[in-house]
Amino acid sequence: MKHYIGSANPMGPQFGARAGYQARHFSWACDAAGVATVTLNRPERKNPLTFDSYAELRDLFHGLRYATDVKVVVLAGEGGNFCSGGDVHDIIGPLTKMSMPELLEFTRMTGDLVKAMRGCPQPVVGAIDGVCAGAGAMMALACDLRYGTAATRTAFLFTRVGLAGADMGACALLPRVIGQGRASELLFTGRAMSAQEGLAWGFFNALHEPDELLAKAQAMAAELAAGPAFAHGMTKTMLGQEWAMTIEQAIEAEAQAQAICMQTQDFRRAYEAFAARQKPVFGGD
Repeated sequence: MKHYIGSANPMGPQFGARAGYQARHFSWACDAAGVATVTLNRPERKNPLTFDSYAELRDLFHGLRYATDVKVVVLAGEGGNFCSGGDVHDIIGPLTKMSMPELLEFTRMTGDLVKAMRGCPQPVVGAIDGVCAGAGAMMALACDLRYGTAATRTAFLFTRVGLAGADMGACALLPRVIGQGRASELLFTGRAMSAQEGLAWGFFNALHEPDELLAKAQAMAAELAAGPAFAHGMTKTMLGQEWAMTIEQAIEAEAQAQAICMQTQDFRRAYEAFAARQKPVFGGD
């Protein structure tokens, strides 16, 4: 089996610096405010994933754990679509010829992408237009905030290709976002969730016009990037960890998290700005 799944981390030698990352299988740009935009850029095929782009995305988001110059990530697709899932020719065909150990290596890698997106401290904002299917739907689900358009169709279509609806964490994540009954229907049938359903069910935070979608997502990202980055990372950590806690454990964990944040310079900056009747300028420390 080709060794793309275990590829070396392409982040470069400088610890904490990721803004200048050079992507190979998608586009990457990071502005001076620390807002990075990842764009899936195979529009002629509705931006499907390949073995290589899966692995690079996994490595990128894993490396963002250590980034000090990236505060928020926007995830988007080119050409009016988000992502059509795994490429039929590059992935689906070869999977039918693999052994069980090779298949398990692949499915663990795809899950590692979701874990890396959930595990990086930066909020991930999805700009999700048009087709959003299969692994693309899971990438959208792994985002912290999601914005769509009236044309967005989100399909967890695994059962339609003879697979379980349990893929890349779908059975854990989707019920928590839209509810058990709605998630069950989508995962059993593989049907597309309309944009209006997604908005009503809490999958989307808002819907925008297609020509405004990316700008709106980046504007939200810029707003978050101007906030307290350390505190945002703590918020994301607690949102994930508290799924497995009792309410008593969660309250204690949040007490500890908040005490840690009270030691940051951003907490002091916010107090001093309030006392001076000014808007705080956060530094992320």
